[in-house]
Amino acid sequence: MDFQGFLNDLQDWELSRKDKTRKMKSQALQKEKVGHYDFSRNKDSFDHVHSSFTAEDVPNAASEKELGNEYFKQKKFKEAIDCYSRSIAFSPTAVAYANKAMAFIKIRRFQQAEDDCTEALNLDDRYIKAYSRRATARKELGKLKEAMEDAEFALRLEPENQEIKKQYADIKSLYENEILQKASGALGSSLQVTQKLGESATNTYRGTVHPVPNVAEKSGAADLQDHTKGHNRINKQEMKASVQHLASHVASRVMAEAAKNITPPNSAYQFEVSWRGFSGDPALQARLLKAISPQDLPKIFKNALSSALLMDIIKCVASFFTSEDTALAVSYIEHLTKVSRFDMLIVCLTSTDKHDLRKIWEEVFCNEATPMEYAEILDNLRSKYCIEH
Repeated sequence: MDFQGFLNDLQDWELSRKDKTRKMKSQALQKEKVGHYDFSRNKDSFDHVHSSFTAEDVPNAASEKELGNEYFKQKKFKEAIDCYSRSIAFSPTAVAYANKAMAFIKIRRFQQAEDDCTEALNLDDRYIKAYSRRATARKELGKLKEAMEDAEFALRLEPENQEIKKQYADIKSLYENEILQKASGALGSSLQVTQKLGESATNTYRGTVHPVPNVAEKSGAADLQDHTKGHNRINKQEMKASVQHLASHVASRVMAEAAKNITPPNSAYQFEVSWRGFSGDPALQARLLKAISPQDLPKIFKNALSSALLMDIIKCVASFFTSEDTALAVSYIEHLTKVSRFDMLIVCLTSTDKHDLRKIWEEVFCNEATPMEYAEILDNLRSKYCIEH
């Protein structure tokens, strides 16, 4: 049989099968109407008819999401939200949550949009659209610092994304202007207080001046003016020092409050935001790390750990590698190797980082004071960290 003949036979068989299926459906429906049809007599035929209806007619997560997309294109945002909600009820996905968030943004319900983006990121903490849309929602809610952090993290995931670059730059500009306005307001209030104090001092000084000849009066007035200018210059210098001291004090208070409220992060994003917030304070960074069980590191970081952050964590672990915390420190070093793409992260370390890692390994982790049971574990981990003997 030639190939063309084979194709013709195949088409004839397909048409015959479809015709037979239609007849079976028709017969099944007619007997069902009469009410005397025994399904057990032709169960296979009934199952075929039943499956032919359910496969196309019953909604599911994917079909509801697609219907939501169609409503969104038609600018029927409330209907789209209902569809996305049903899709999530069938099977929650980061995409469905993020799409629902975008529909909420369109009708200016920004708090619901922020909440849905957070749910999306709980399911996929590397979903760029969820970060970008949450940044939009947070910007509209006035949470500029958090919005900037979201946009910055999205940009780190996709550095060449021009839309996110623009979003980050816009939000950063708004945040910096907000900080500048607050600082200007505080500075203006301080200047007003200083000016009032200066005027009060000048008035008091003038009250002690007695009448003198005209020439002396002019000379005294000039001296008084010079004195007042000098006094104001001193006050401005003192005020600047006071503002700096106040800023330092406030920063210390903020850090102290943050230390009281350290909670275990649920994602790489949450960890990195907190980690950067504690930059410059190794003790707080150590407390943040210790808030995480070593076994949870792979689940938290998934495939979002960077080489730079990996080195920061290793250095942090080295800082509390003592007799009291040795077991915990070794557990962190061991479970870091189970984070996704760990081998690639080690390969991508800079030459400086590799040198620092070797130094930490030899001088801290594997020194003579390290207990034997931990030294053996660390020795077995050398190959994972690409450290030769």
